[in-house]
Amino acid sequence: MRINWSSFSSTFYAMRWTRRSRPEAEFRVRWTRNGGYAELAVEDEGPGLSSTSNLFVPFYTTKPGGSGIGLVLSRQIAEAHGGSLTLQNRPSVRGSEARLRLPL
Repeated sequence: MRINWSSFSSTFYAMRWTRRSRPEAEFRVRWTRNGGYAELAVEDEGPGLSSTSNLFVPFYTTKPGGSGIGLVLSRQIAEAHGGSLTLQNRPSVRGSEARLRLPL
């Protein structure tokens, strides 16, 4: 599924840089069924998101050579299929969480 890689490649990119400074940091990927939806969640123990206000702004990027269309395009695809894509800091622990939710 192409949307999965597009949605979560930024998380994996950030995790790679976190591993260099914190080799003990972990990330988890899990699939769950929640009612009539399948959910894919990726959680990490990195520094978290410095600013959540620009995450889904077209052409905004912090990655060298990034285009700034991956997250916004992935969210549009998820929503076109009746689903959602969220990316946020984890509320009670260090790190962030990306969640893709699609109807079954």
